[in-house]
Amino acid sequence: MSPDRNMILNQRHLEIILFKAYANLRSEASRTYLSFMWWVIDPILSMIVYYVVFAILLQRGTKDYVPFLIIGLIVWQWFTNTVNHGMTTIQGNIQLMNQVHLPKVIFPSIEILMDTFKFFIVFLLVLIFLWIYGFGVSSAYLALPLILGVQLLFTMALTYLLAAVIPFLPDLKFLVKTVLQLVFFLSGIFFDGSKIPEHYQPYFYANPMATLIEDYRNVLMHNLWPDLNALAVICLFSALGVYAAYRLIGHFDHVYPRVTMQ
Repeated sequence: MSPDRNMILNQRHLEIILFKAYANLRSEASRTYLSFMWWVIDPILSMIVYYVVFAILLQRGTKDYVPFLIIGLIVWQWFTNTVNHGMTTIQGNIQLMNQVHLPKVIFPSIEILMDTFKFFIVFLLVLIFLWIYGFGVSSAYLALPLILGVQLLFTMALTYLLAAVIPFLPDLKFLVKTVLQLVFFLSGIFFDGSKIPEHYQPYFYANPMATLIEDYRNVLMHNLWPDLNALAVICLFSALGVYAAYRLIGHFDHVYPRVTMQ
């Protein structure tokens, strides 16, 4: 296939991803009276519940616990929503696969784009809240695109890898949801990772989400630059994961329709 034809096909596939994500977002918003406001209300309700439990009932809150908690929750929700929504997309699109041939990587890509769009709406509102709360803009904000990009790459790697294998191991999705629930409480969303006993910290920071959440807080709350070495490591492994998953999905492109019919 010529390079020009490859370029045209890639452009068409990108257009499909953008159009389908837009159509799905409109359809999702039209199904409720509050429309797209639910994308904002949902994380706010989650924040209120966890704040009541940890800060008020269990007395685990610290100074500036509200922004501390909000940052951790919205970052985690972007990650877990994308993974949960995207990992079953190849398995769940059997009817479309039998009607038209499309690269199967398109299906998780649509969900990644949708959840990323929702996150950025919430993230913008959180930034406004932080400024009103008293946390000003600093030069450390220049690192935000880097942190956001690394998290997106990490999320893409995990989502694509799971989407690639779940058609062959359907029950894996249940295990993934349980593991994500466990990791949720081990990612420093409700506590400061620096307060963990020192001999446990290497295990804690082996979790990429724990590092990313702390980096967001350092930038947004403490005007500190993130750990660039740790970000570089996460970025490298995530890029390798995306490449491996892309090749894996491409390798099984013609197998998925038969597997998902079984």
